[in-house]
Amino acid sequence: MSVENSVETKPLDLAPGEGRAIWHMGALMVFKATSADTGNQFWLAEQTSNLGYASPVHLHTREDELFYVLDGELSIEIDGVMHHPSTGGTVFAPRGLAHSYKVESETARWLVLGTPGGFDGWFFDTGKPAERLEVPAFNPAGFPDFGEVIASVEAYGGKVLGPPRGTGD
Repeated sequence: MSVENSVETKPLDLAPGEGRAIWHMGALMVFKATSADTGNQFWLAEQTSNLGYASPVHLHTREDELFYVLDGELSIEIDGVMHHPSTGGTVFAPRGLAHSYKVESETARWLVLGTPGGFDGWFFDTGKPAERLEVPAFNPAGFPDFGEVIASVEAYGGKVLGPPRGTGD
């Protein structure tokens, strides 16, 4: 029995290492499912970043995010409350709440799920195809203008509230 769906979606089956890989502001992101793959229901990316990598404090008005740590340790602040997931840990960041995250181990690898879909377009718009499946070398000249980042996030219903916090304190 099939359920009626207003958007036709197809099953998705990716092997380890497969997916749309991009380098995004110092991170490797491999999208295991995009909004286009799921009829805009969600997107799922595996992110790998090195010690100290951090997001600015921001919020989403259209989607919730879920973080599942595969390897390493993160600190994630949500609405003023600090969370410290390590391997196997899960943290949920509901839409509308300010949050940021920081890599606290030498490297960390985690899944990030956004639902409903749509925000993954921001990563594709502001990242570039990964040349290799590894975290890119740090290159401050390759980072976009912060004003441009703020404007591009707002186009996807997000809001940047400030620079990364010292979430490891």
